[in-house]
Parts: sequence; structure tokens; C-alpha cells
Amino acid sequence: MDQSNLCPRFQRGMDIISRRWTGLIIFQLLSGPQRFCAVQSALPISGRLLSERFKDLENEGIVDRHVYPEIPVRIEYSLTEKGRALEPIIREIQVWSQDWIEIAEA
Repeated sequence: MDQSNLCPRFQRGMDIISRRWTGLIIFQLLSGPQRFCAVQSALPISGRLLSERFKDLENEGIVDRHVYPEIPVRIEYSLTEKGRALEPIIREIQVWSQDWIEIAEA
């Protein structure tokens, strides 16, 4: 495919959501705000990598990090408006994968 025909915004969008674990993190947050440990326990991802992905998603304006001034400190992650706008795309990928992706039995 001729790279000059690609829309730079589309290419950037694909770069963001195609990073490893990013789509699953966004999918996990579609159900509402969650603490770090809840997301980590739902996905087979290391704490270091999850932290890195959360920082990336925060920098992109997709995830919001809210720190509650409690003892101990409570931190929750939630999707921003920009992040919630990805829901129809994520849901369509979910439907597509259920229709077309076969899981090999071990």
C-alpha cells in the first residue's frame, strides 16, 4: 500500500489503539472507573506494562486518572469523553471476533 495515500490521523489512531493490551484496557474500562489492581487482575498483564499503558492512554487523553485524598490513597482510572468515543469501535471488534475468530483448543 502506498504510504502517501494514508491519512495521517487514521495512521496515528491505529498506532494508538493497536499497542499491545491497549484495546483490552479500554474494553475493561467501558464498564466504568476501576482501580489499577482491578484492571490488572482482569488481564494477564504485568504491573509495569499496565502502568506504562495507562500513562500512554493518559497522555493521549483517552484515560483519566483520579486520585482520591484518602488514607490509603485511592486511584481510579476511567475513560474520558475521547476514550468513551471508542466504545462503538471496540464493540464492533468484539462482535466481529465472535463471528470470525476461532479459538484453538489446547
